Amino acid sequence: MAFVSPRARLIAARLLCVVPLFLAAACGASGPKRPPVGSLEPDKFLFENGAKALTDKRWLVAREYFRQLVDNYPQSGYRAEAKLGIADSYLGERSAESFVLAANEYREFMSFYPTHERAHYAQYKLGMTFFQQMRAAERDQTETREAIAELTTFVTRCRTSPPCASGPLLAEGQQKLRQAKDRLSQSEYRVGIFYYRQNWFPGALDRLSGILKADPEFTNRDGVYYHLAQIFIKAGRTAEALPYLDRLVKEFESSQYLEDAQKQIEQIKNGTIKQGKTS
Repeated sequence: MAFVSPRARLIAARLLCVVPLFLAAACGASGPKRPPVGSLEPDKFLFENGAKALTDKRWLVAREYFRQLVDNYPQSGYRAEAKLGIADSYLGERSAESFVLAANEYREFMSFYPTHERAHYAQYKLGMTFFQQMRAAERDQTETREAIAELTTFVTRCRTSPPCASGPLLAEGQQKLRQAKDRLSQSEYRVGIFYYRQNWFPGALDRLSGILKADPEFTNRDGVYYHLAQIFIKAGRTAEALPYLDRLVKEFESSQYLEDAQKQIEQIKNGTIKQGKTS
C-alpha cells in the first residue's frame, strides 16, 4: 500500500467537505427561480419557464417549476398542463426509476382530469413509458405486453374521439402499437424457430400458429407462413401446407422465402414434392 502523509489526508478530507457545498451552491444557482414579487401572473411565469426548461431537456429544472405551480396554485388554468409537464420530465430522463414515476403521473392526470382534452395524450404517453423499456426479442417481454395494453387503450379511445382521431397522435400511436406487437410476435417466432430446428414440430406448430391467432398482422408473418408449411410438408400433409404457401405468395411481393414457396406450390400441385423433404 502506498504511503499517504497526514497532510495529504487532511487536504483530501477538506475537499470532501467543500466539494458537496460547491456543487449544492452551483445547482442552486442554476435552479429555477420563484415568480417575481408582486407578479400579476405567477402561475404563468412558472408554467412558461417550466415549458422552456422541458424543451431544453433540463428535466429537473422543468419539474421544479411545474411542481411549484401544481402545489401552490390549485385554481390555475395551467395546473393540468403542469401536471403533464412533470410526467413528461420523468419520461425524458429515461431511467428505470423515472419511468415508474412518469407512469404514476400520467395515471394520476387521467384520474384527476378524465375529460380533459389532453387525456388522450396522457394515455399515449403512459404507453410510451413501457414502450421505451421494451427489451430485445430474445429477452423477457413483460414491458412489451404492458406497452401493447396501454397503447391499445389509447388507439381504441382516440378513434372514438373526433379531435384525437383527426390529429397526428393517432397515427403515431398506431405505429408504436404495431412495433410493440411485432416485438412480442418476434419473440414468439424465435422460440418457434428454435423448436423447429430442434425437430420438435408440435412445439413449433403451437408457437407459430399462435402468432397468427394473436397477431394476424405481424409484419414478418412470411416466415411464419413458410415454416408452418414446412412442418406440414415434413409430416407428409401437403394439403395443409398449401394454404400457408399461397398466403405467403399473395401477401408478400418481397420475401426471402418467396421463390422457394412458389416452387413448393408448383411441386404440391404437380404431386412431385417428396414426403418428409423440404428445401
